[in-house]
Amino acid sequence: MFITFRKWTALYLLTLLLLFAGFAAIVWQGRTVNASKNVALRQAQGPVLVIDPGHGGFDGGALADDGTVEAQINLAVGLQMEETARLLGVEAVMTRREDAALDSPNAGTVRQRKASDLKNRVELVESTPNSVLVSIHQNSLPEVRSVRGAQVFYNRAEDSEALALAVQNALNTVINDRPKEVKAAGKNIYLLYHTTAPAILVECGFLSNPQETELLNTPVHQTRLAVTILAAVLGQLSQE
Repeated sequence: MFITFRKWTALYLLTLLLLFAGFAAIVWQGRTVNASKNVALRQAQGPVLVIDPGHGGFDGGALADDGTVEAQINLAVGLQMEETARLLGVEAVMTRREDAALDSPNAGTVRQRKASDLKNRVELVESTPNSVLVSIHQNSLPEVRSVRGAQVFYNRAEDSEALALAVQNALNTVINDRPKEVKAAGKNIYLLYHTTAPAILVECGFLSNPQETELLNTPVHQTRLAVTILAAVLGQLSQE
């Protein structure tokens, strides 16, 4: 079976991204070492990625017509990001590694459990020194099923917009058929609004689009998303 030009292109881009991510990680760590030598009072060893697969457990998030649950795709992409980060020697913290929510045991109603889950995610990010949050989600717009593509949102912290732009540019190049623009997160995105650390939220695709849903369910596309996002994040952090 012959490999199509499109598949060769995808493999080529993924290879470049992996090499770029590795280079960015080396530069990032090198700058960290130099900074720690020059600044005696600095104890932190550089940014720590907090990878947040959105939803989980009782809260599945968006649901596609074919039964695809958002939380499952989020986790798959997040775990791929963590695995790649570890291979590159980059420190990463996961908010969850299984299909479970982060709500507190004393939370009662579904609404209270969702609120508790989000508060605990914020607390985890805020309690991680030098954290940089990358939250993974899937979008849905049933009213217009033709809409597709990945989009990045950012919070009010310094450097967040630049980080979002770097990731969006990478997604527009590797993932999207049509380019999308970054957006500032408002109060409706609780996690970003209440996080003071640099934070972005990536809507990887639309589960309301049947073709994109099928693509999002494939391990190859999940890996492509994970590597693209991670490479862009490391590249941007290495410049700061």
